[in-house]
Amino acid sequence: MDQDRKNRNDRGERKPQDEFVEKLVKLNRTSVTKKGGRKMSFSALTVVGDQKGRIGYGFGKANDVSEAIRKSIDRAKANMVTLPIKNGTIPHEIIGKYNSSAVLLKPACPGTGVKAGGPVRAVMDAAGITDVISKSQGSRTSINVIRATFNAIEQMMDARAVAQARGKNLKDMWG
Repeated sequence: MDQDRKNRNDRGERKPQDEFVEKLVKLNRTSVTKKGGRKMSFSALTVVGDQKGRIGYGFGKANDVSEAIRKSIDRAKANMVTLPIKNGTIPHEIIGKYNSSAVLLKPACPGTGVKAGGPVRAVMDAAGITDVISKSQGSRTSINVIRATFNAIEQMMDARAVAQARGKNLKDMWG
């Protein structure tokens, strides 16, 4: 327990030995009333990233908080995707959609910081993005916003693909 406390920082994120940053985005408690009384259950939504462009998200449910978090982290590590990063930002503007949630991601100049709220900020911090502007539109349910963000990430092209599509070389694009 003491070692686990040393691995956490002031934002509640853990950095274990395998160098993944684990962020708990949402923890929800639900209860069902049965003949013997109320039965509590927990669900956890986490984002895992190596701060070098690899990120994943997971959703876990269990009767115990720690078990729900463990399940969600395991699922996040199993579903990792790669996000192209150049100079601490994303290569181009993109909109990701999932159900009624939409997330707009725009590249930003160095020094801008992560201008994003809640779930999108957790994804960008775990990915290692330092400069980005985002806007969430529509439903603001945490799981839907994260899925919309990952939809945008999966559509994103890396710098070479963007330069090739525009008929330029990589040096003209990034300077």
